[in-house]
Amino acid sequence: MTPAAPTPATLRAYAAARTLWREQTLQAALDRLGFLQADPIRAPARAQDLQLMQRVRAYRAGDLERRYATLDIEEDSLPNYGFVTPEVHRLLHPRAARPARIEHDAPGLSERVLAHVREHGPTHPRRVAEALGRTRVGNAWGGASSATTRALEALHHAGHLRVTHREQGVKVYGPARTHAQPPLDTQARAEGIVRLIVNLYAPLPRQSLTYLLGLCSYGAPGMAADLRAALTRLQDGWLASASVNGLTYLWPAHESPDRDAPGGARLLTPFDPLVWDRRRFEHLHGWTYRFEAYTPPARRTFGYYALPLLVSGRAVGWANLTLRDGALHSDVQLTPGTRRTALLDRAVNAELGRYRTFLGLPGTPPPEAPPAEAS
Repeated sequence: MTPAAPTPATLRAYAAARTLWREQTLQAALDRLGFLQADPIRAPARAQDLQLMQRVRAYRAGDLERRYATLDIEEDSLPNYGFVTPEVHRLLHPRAARPARIEHDAPGLSERVLAHVREHGPTHPRRVAEALGRTRVGNAWGGASSATTRALEALHHAGHLRVTHREQGVKVYGPARTHAQPPLDTQARAEGIVRLIVNLYAPLPRQSLTYLLGLCSYGAPGMAADLRAALTRLQDGWLASASVNGLTYLWPAHESPDRDAPGGARLLTPFDPLVWDRRRFEHLHGWTYRFEAYTPPARRTFGYYALPLLVSGRAVGWANLTLRDGALHSDVQLTPGTRRTALLDRAVNAELGRYRTFLGLPGTPPPEAPPAEAS
C-alpha cells in the first residue's frame, strides 16, 4: 500500500523531531550539524550560541568561542557565514574563486600579508596593519576598510589562511591547515553540499532548497551547474518527495516523516534551521514571521530580535528577551487564537529558566564542567 501523503501537521512534527536533538558534547553537535550559521547580534546571545543551547547538554553562552581552539571546526561560508566541520571544509576547497577585489585595489598586498602571517603565526589584524601599513580601500558597502584586513579576509576565503580564534570578537588569522586527503572531484563535492543542505533543513520545499543552493555561490563559487546536476541525481533514490498543499517537499528517502514532535517549549533564534526558511515556516505554522533587526523601529511588528516560540513543535508566538541589571526580561506574545493556559505558561517558564542558566545569570546553577570531547 502506498503511504499516505504527509500533511502540514505531519511535516511540522517531523521537522521538529529531526532538528531538535540533544548531544552530550559540543564537538558531537558540530559534527552532526556540519554547518552552523553565525551572526554577531546578541539578543540575548549570538545566533550560534542560541542554536547550540538547543542541541548541546549543559551548553553556556560563549562556549563555542571559548573552546574554539580545541574543536575540530573552521570558520567558513556555505549558504551563509558560520562554522563547518573538516569534512564540509573539504567540500569547499580548493575554491575556484575569481581574483579578489583587494588584488586590484592594492596589488601585491595579499602576498605580503600571507608571508607575514606565515612567518609570525596567528596574527591579529591590527598587528598586520601596523607591520604593513594602514592603507584604506573601498568596500562592498560603499565605505572604506583597512586594506590589510580586506586582504586577510580574501586569503581566508581562498583557503590560504584560517581563523585560529577570536579576541573580543575579532578574528585572529593563522596559516591554513593542510588536508591529509587529496581534493574531492567536483561531482563528489557538489553531491556532498546538496546532502548537507538537505540534512540541515529538511523537510523543505523544493523552491527553498534551490534558493539555498543558490546562496552557496559564495561558499562554492563556480559550482552552480554542478549543484543543480547533483540535485537531479539525488532526486533519483536518495530524496523522497510529496506534494503538500501545492508545495513539493523533499527529505532524505531513508527517513520516515511520521514522527512525534518533542514536547515542551523552545525559543529559537531567527537563524535556527527550524526557522530560517520563512516559506516553510508560514506553510507549516500558519503565520508569517519576520526578522526585524534591520527594520526601522516604528515599522516593527514582532520586535528587534523576536525569537519564535515553539510548543510541542508548533510555533504559537514569539518572545523578545533582553538583559537588564543582571536579569533576563521577557516579552512573550502569542499568535491570535492561541490560548494562554497554565500548561503553556509552565512550559514557557521552564524555557526561560533554561535561558537564565545558559546565560549564567545570578541565582542560576553554576556551569557544569563540559563533557570531555572525544579525541
